[in-house]
Amino acid sequence: MKNMTAFVRLWTYLKRYKGQFIGAIFATIVMTVASVLEPFIIGLAFTELAANVVAIARQEPGAAINYHYILIIAVVYFFRGMLYHVSQYVSQWLLTNVVQKAMYDLRNDISKKTNQIPVSYFDSHQAGDLLSRMTNDVNTITNALQQSLMQFFIGGLSILFAVIAMLLLDWKLALVVTAIVPISYYIARYIIKYSQPTFKNQADSLGDLFGYTQEQLSGFTEIKVYNKQEESVEGFKKRNERLCEYGFKANFISSLIMPCLGAVTHLAYILVSILGGISVINGSLTVGNLQAFVQYIWQINQPITVISQLSGMIQSAAAAVTRVFDFLDEENDHQDKVTAHLPGKVKGHVSFEHVRFGYKKDQPLMKDVSFKVKPGETVAVVGPTGAGKTTLINLLMRFYDVDGGSIKIDGVDTKTISRLDLRRHFGMVLQDAWLYSTTIMENIRFGDLDATDYEVIEAAQIANVDRFIRTLPGGYSMEINEEANNISLGQKQLMTIARAIISNPDILILDEATSSVDTRLEKLIQEAMDKVMEGRTSFVIAHRLSTIKNADLILVMQDGNIIEHGTHDSLLAANGFYADLYQSQFEEETPAEIHMSY
Repeated sequence: MKNMTAFVRLWTYLKRYKGQFIGAIFATIVMTVASVLEPFIIGLAFTELAANVVAIARQEPGAAINYHYILIIAVVYFFRGMLYHVSQYVSQWLLTNVVQKAMYDLRNDISKKTNQIPVSYFDSHQAGDLLSRMTNDVNTITNALQQSLMQFFIGGLSILFAVIAMLLLDWKLALVVTAIVPISYYIARYIIKYSQPTFKNQADSLGDLFGYTQEQLSGFTEIKVYNKQEESVEGFKKRNERLCEYGFKANFISSLIMPCLGAVTHLAYILVSILGGISVINGSLTVGNLQAFVQYIWQINQPITVISQLSGMIQSAAAAVTRVFDFLDEENDHQDKVTAHLPGKVKGHVSFEHVRFGYKKDQPLMKDVSFKVKPGETVAVVGPTGAGKTTLINLLMRFYDVDGGSIKIDGVDTKTISRLDLRRHFGMVLQDAWLYSTTIMENIRFGDLDATDYEVIEAAQIANVDRFIRTLPGGYSMEINEEANNISLGQKQLMTIARAIISNPDILILDEATSSVDTRLEKLIQEAMDKVMEGRTSFVIAHRLSTIKNADLILVMQDGNIIEHGTHDSLLAANGFYADLYQSQFEEETPAEIHMSY
């Protein structure tokens, strides 16, 4: 039932082009009528020829082959064939146009949905599985609509018109032939009942394999470094075996339809041959009409066979449609009623007031987090892995909403404003620098798409990356490759800082921005960050505590909550958790590293 509902929803995309779709249906009807007329027209020629041969054999006066009549039949048959092929071409052209445009709209909706669902969805789903829904599943739907939709329609019309034609020729014999239709239907329905769940499992397994493969390829270097090739291959093998198992079950069960329906059709052939032969001998049926009956059996059997052959594709499409619409039905980022707005530029006063939050409602992470940040202050958030540092930033950016309490910007509760209104005041530099496959110029311009080339270069100079860019082949016009591995990690980090500079944010977030670079690049990055943080409220998450000694406020987090807060000197004087953490890092640094950190 769910699959049928999903298929019905596809009509919302097809009906946008219902004029062309109706034209395709009309052309298909004309084509099917022309096809059904073929046995009847040939039957007329056979009946006339049989009568002429019998008259000649009996040596009746004037007996001869009626070439004039047969020529007329041949001309009629020729124009019937032309009508069939022209209508077939028109039908396919119109349907192709409708399907491709409908799938174009569907892909756009999926892309739009991707930017509407909450971050939590991506945290709980493999990116590869999502990509599989956007590509493999949509392609499966496209192929099914293009190759199967009209075949099902043509098949249904062919069966209907063939049955009507047979009833007009001999209703008693027609009843024998038409009995194969319900028998074939129930056989196919019974088999599909058992095969459909396996097609859903097959589609899910393909998405899992796709996601695993993408994950392994993205971590190819680490797999080599830690000699985990065998584990990687074994993981792929298990998923591949699961896909193979479901694929075999799905296609084997669905393939049983064709031989079962073939047996029913051959039984109908035998019965028509026996009963039709008796009718011809009795004179109640002409030879030509018997010949037409035999062809009509084929016209009934052929669409049933085609439909059975396409059943696998249809069932795969049903699973794909369900997966796609399950994604489109995911809840969007929840937005309470917008009752307030931030000004074009905010001062940067940030306050957390008794914030409570948990990724799972029954497992709270933050129980009562409160602190205030004055405009222009730099706040450092430190703590061990899993302490809740990134969670705090996620709440500030409203990637997640708080379960209780409030977060305010310049006194305005962030839940009362739109996420778009909130995030346009933020700039972010992440630990994992993200660049996309285009020129360096456009990657930096991503922070402000209206920025001029001069403004891009100026931002790069502030970020200490202009000199490096000019040494590259093509300079600012050099293309970043798909993996963004044709420049170093540190240079990528500097480019993302330039991107943040050009966006001119009111509040800046630096998430582990120097954790993965050497001390030389750390100094360049730190200088660039100091420039961009100047005069802005800034949140800095850092593992290297030596880089945040000058922060106006340091929040020490553990298990999701703030256990200490203050300046670097006051926290060291308190001789608590922060002091222990700082001393442990200080002892691990070499004298050269300590010197460069300062």
